[in-house]
Amino acid sequence: MSRSKALQYYVLTRLLLAPLMLWTIVTLVFLLLRATPGDPVDAVLGGRAPDSVKEAYRERLGLSAPLWLQYLRYLGDLLHFNLGTSITSQGQDVWDIIQRHFPATVELSVCGMVVAFLVGVGVGTLAASHSGTALDVGGRLFGIITYSLPLFWVGMILQLIFAVQLRWFPLGTRFPITLPTPTGFTGLYTVDSLLSGNLSQFFTALYYLALPSITLGVLLSGIFERIVRVNLKQTLKADYVEAARARGIPERRIVFAHALKNAMIPVITVLGLTLAALLGGAVLTEVTFSWPGLGNRLYDAISARDYPTVQGILVFFGAIVVLASIAIDIINALIDPRIRY
Repeated sequence: MSRSKALQYYVLTRLLLAPLMLWTIVTLVFLLLRATPGDPVDAVLGGRAPDSVKEAYRERLGLSAPLWLQYLRYLGDLLHFNLGTSITSQGQDVWDIIQRHFPATVELSVCGMVVAFLVGVGVGTLAASHSGTALDVGGRLFGIITYSLPLFWVGMILQLIFAVQLRWFPLGTRFPITLPTPTGFTGLYTVDSLLSGNLSQFFTALYYLALPSITLGVLLSGIFERIVRVNLKQTLKADYVEAARARGIPERRIVFAHALKNAMIPVITVLGLTLAALLGGAVLTEVTFSWPGLGNRLYDAISARDYPTVQGILVFFGAIVVLASIAIDIINALIDPRIRY
């Protein structure tokens, strides 16, 4: 089989598997949500509402139908890109909730990913290029500690230190309520303020974004640090690296111009895996820092047993992870021909 044919077959296989993965996510979300304790009708009407009122409301929501019928109706709505209507948000469409809150999650996630990538690659490169020294041990400890620490606990500690005690950063909001928020079509305050040429709004948005994004990024950076350190150590032992040393090429140039480039290939794969961790971390970060993103809205919906909102947000997150995984696999196949076989 030629390389182009093998690549086409690989891409087609991944694309055909995508609907199966999405269906699995949708089914698990539907079943697990209904297996959890609590009744959305009781959450909305309260436990003292008359049974007749509860039953009428349950009928209105479609919850009195058999489970298999609810599932088929839900799949039919999804095929028409209908995520349903929120139970607790005065009948607001779930798509509207996602469109309103998702830009804040994107902004936090992108900034957190940038911090994680820069810190993780930097520490991993430093540790691998000084193998067997205290820097190597320190890099190893950094990767283990940042990967294992609970994000919500670290977030609360950092808030107590830098926001409450030192008052270096603000808390509980995305932008000061006393100032007009940036307006634009993206919903990203940093991007919209730059597009409008308002640098004051841009730096204000960054200031409010700094503490939650740094917290999220540093705790996820351990993933990149461990991958980069291990792969760069192996790459530095390769024959072409030894040949470069024999030619008298400076060690710094060997590390950054030759070895690091090849060691970064597995990081592309990790990016896809990190996206799922990033979304999960964003949920915890948003709840901990009261960040008005989609993760925080998901937490409120779970607390209120708002089935349509929880299902819609989780399926939306799942679709993002599936699409990102496919994109990463295709990029890897383009870079490394061995993956196609």
